[in-house]
Amino acid sequence: MRSHPKFSLALGLAGGLFLGAWPRGSSAATITIVNQDGVNEGFNDPTPAAPVGGNPGTTIGAQRLYVFQYAAAIWGGILPSSVEIRIDASFDPNPLNCTATSGVLGSAGPISVVRDFTNAPFTGTWYHVALANRLAGSDFAPSSDDIVSHFNSSVGGANCLPEGWYYGVDGNEGTKIELLPVVLHEFGHGLGFSTLTDAGTNTNTGAYFGTPPPGFPCAYDHFLFDDTQGLLWTQMTAGQRAASAINCQKLAWNGALVTAHAHDFLGPKTVLHVNTPPAIAGDYNVGLADFGPPLNTTGVTGGVVLVNDGVGTTSNGCEPLVNGAQVNGKIALIDRGACTFVTKVKNAQNAGAIGVIVADSVAGCPAVGMGGIDATITIPSVRVTQADGTTLKSQLGTENATLHVAPAVTAGLDAGGRVLVYTPNPVQPGSSVSHWDTSCEPSLLMEPAITDGLSSNVDLTRQFMGDIGWFQGLLAVDAAARQTYGLGPSVPNPSAGSPSIHFTLARDDRVELGIYDLAGRLVARPVSGPLPQGEHTVKWDGTDLAGRPVSAGVYLYRLKTRSFSAARHLVLVR
Repeated sequence: MRSHPKFSLALGLAGGLFLGAWPRGSSAATITIVNQDGVNEGFNDPTPAAPVGGNPGTTIGAQRLYVFQYAAAIWGGILPSSVEIRIDASFDPNPLNCTATSGVLGSAGPISVVRDFTNAPFTGTWYHVALANRLAGSDFAPSSDDIVSHFNSSVGGANCLPEGWYYGVDGNEGTKIELLPVVLHEFGHGLGFSTLTDAGTNTNTGAYFGTPPPGFPCAYDHFLFDDTQGLLWTQMTAGQRAASAINCQKLAWNGALVTAHAHDFLGPKTVLHVNTPPAIAGDYNVGLADFGPPLNTTGVTGGVVLVNDGVGTTSNGCEPLVNGAQVNGKIALIDRGACTFVTKVKNAQNAGAIGVIVADSVAGCPAVGMGGIDATITIPSVRVTQADGTTLKSQLGTENATLHVAPAVTAGLDAGGRVLVYTPNPVQPGSSVSHWDTSCEPSLLMEPAITDGLSSNVDLTRQFMGDIGWFQGLLAVDAAARQTYGLGPSVPNPSAGSPSIHFTLARDDRVELGIYDLAGRLVARPVSGPLPQGEHTVKWDGTDLAGRPVSAGVYLYRLKTRSFSAARHLVLVR
């Protein structure tokens, strides 16, 4: 057994969802929160607070502790273990790693790791101590706790994400940052969702953990497959692993359970499809915007025109466009830099553009999303790499392109159907490799950024835990759960406006049935409340939460109870 430093995670803000739970049984783990805070701080903060969103606490400290215990109960109900899991937890100020728009929300990791024990799935392999205890059926460190976690009490200050924490557990965080999914995420790291190999750190040597060199892989490494090299991390040299850790969207999770269930949680991919000329035709990866309307399967199609704002770098679109006549009715191509994304898109919209492509100004991985808020933006926009932007510029005047959702392509998967792992270039310390890739849509719990819509479920993290060994000998439980709970396809699909959704409940339960767009935003909630055991059919009338008809496109509907979650897609046509 060796000590290992905690796994730190810097989180920003974006948008998405998640789901998934493991049925609770007699083997459910007991997870205990060990309060490490002092008097009048963190979990002991006596500041009065009104109960909120199912959290009965009457002080800030009590509400924080309730959320942690709530998250512990969720993971305890999912994971089987005869050995108590103890999590050291504290809420500390963290002003140096926080701004008004982004910050470190929390961090967690194993206090120790263990290898070569009875029932270990792989020999010569490090396991996070909580998992090692579960597999061996005994406590390797009875005098020590298993996971250490630290969370940021500065959140909510004027200079640290002033929107503040939301301590409810009902998913109704509004403009605040819901604490519950952050805690679930960080506990996931401590339970096994992280590599111990030197990847995603400041040095990034690809070296295994342990002395003397070359050390040993961890359970996580056995499932990392590099599409370029055609090798697992456990088959590579340290140098090859270091290269793989920055191999943009080419490192994937090779676990059988995650791969088998990926389509239960991930939806169609949004792409830029170049129709002509043939020399550059095809699909290009894009990052999505937090503002403007979501794209659908039809999307927008038009010629591509490079903007000109007449000032400085004329293609960055930071001033009103001087070539508005050429941009009108076309898809505007804009270079990144010098102003916000919303400024660029609004200037293109004012010139009559039907859509926008923002090209990165420096080399890097396939683009992530675009942040910003502007309710007056009514055209879709996407972001592409500098290299793809250069390709688009090489054929100006002859290009025709479509921005749309491609139903046949699943977001976040490689060509082999494996879920991609986060490998930005350059390395992002605390984030690289030990997360799902940001191309996953809807967003997953274990992506590197907390996103709107996340709440109390753990989506593919459950299957991940199965891949690394948590359910060794118990996987029949999943099959049993699927026979007693179920979510059927919508009928008809596609639908002209009022699809029926069928589901089965194994017992009387509290049910939420939500409809989400492909950006992860809640569109409608046809059911929210208790329902009896048995079969149910619910009709969605095709309207949003305000009673307005929604646009045609692909939507995700998900059923969530206290012990089951599942999701499917439906298509509305108008």
